Amino acid sequence: MLQLTAIHHIAIIASDYQRSKAFYCDVLGFRLMGEYYREARDSWKGDLALEDRYTIELFSFPEPPARVSHPEACGLRHLAFTVPDVAAAVATLASKGVICEPIRIDELTGKQCTFFADPDGLPLELYQA
Repeated sequence: MLQLTAIHHIAIIASDYQRSKAFYCDVLGFRLMGEYYREARDSWKGDLALEDRYTIELFSFPEPPARVSHPEACGLRHLAFTVPDVAAAVATLASKGVICEPIRIDELTGKQCTFFADPDGLPLELYQA
């Protein structure tokens, strides 16, 4: 039997690497663990950590094709982050110019959640712990 133990990383291709790096680090609080330029691919790769548990690999590629990113499209629906207080997190994001949808209650768990987007429109969620 396959024995998966954790999610190792999440890879995101950004249309503007510097803008997305600033968003994930300065707005969301990820820590830049390493940054590499791959000349053969004309591509940047940044390794981002959140409390040393999960890593986002942030990539740039010259002129990446657009991807459908609406939450109801086939494929990755969204990336969700746990927060202790959704309302406080929404207020923090608002102070940094990030607009969130109205807070809603998950009908299955009764927990608060909301959605917002990264600079390329990737749907992100805040979910109350």
